[in-house]
Amino acid sequence: MLPIASTRSDLSCYTTREMVRAKSKLSVPPSGISNSSARASRLERRLLGVALLLLGGLGCESGGVGDPCIPEDEFFDTFSGFSLGEVNVESRSFQCETRVCLVNKFQGRVSCPYGTNGTPPDPTSTTVNHGLPCEVPNFGGNVKVPVLPQRTERPPDVAVYCSCRCDGKDPNARYCECPSGFECSEIVSDQNQGQAQLAGSYCIRKGSNVDPARVDQTECSVPVDPNKPGPNDLTCGSAPARAG
Repeated sequence: MLPIASTRSDLSCYTTREMVRAKSKLSVPPSGISNSSARASRLERRLLGVALLLLGGLGCESGGVGDPCIPEDEFFDTFSGFSLGEVNVESRSFQCETRVCLVNKFQGRVSCPYGTNGTPPDPTSTTVNHGLPCEVPNFGGNVKVPVLPQRTERPPDVAVYCSCRCDGKDPNARYCECPSGFECSEIVSDQNQGQAQLAGSYCIRKGSNVDPARVDQTECSVPVDPNKPGPNDLTCGSAPARAG
């Protein structure tokens, strides 16, 4: 049973009391690469926040619920991507009017649909079967570590976008109403890693709160021969230029 969203007249001004991030690890073991070692230091995150503020002043567009966003982790060249068994709530996104960029059961990086073996390529990596790089969004340069491709059934428009918290246990918190096409779903537990301030329900696309174990395993793929793409190749947008 879905939590009931509380009613508000202003649907775009939800912010948390403290600008912090939270993760909700689901019961399904993450597949592929572990990203725990790729998390940036606290100091790096502070510096990134300043950089993003500057970018915002240069024309970073904000958006409402459902608008696209790129999680801040992707601005680091050592971030290997999200795992399908993970829910990530970024509560200080300068790209969203709601300040919340939600990653809900998504594999890889939003900015790298076809994945990479890193730059320079890791000779021991079999993450992908091509030599294409992944570019770090906004800041330039290439991702240094292997990144899994996105799952075709969980593209960013289904699993990564601006959202807001629509219900929770705190009676004094400010909640939003979900717009048409979205539903209020409890996806962040307050029992995980001390996430009380961000625990609760968030607006997600209707029907998108699926069991990660049941998500189709088909990944975005690049043809081995770029002149002979197969029917399932290049279905996730244009591939980046080959290095060199």
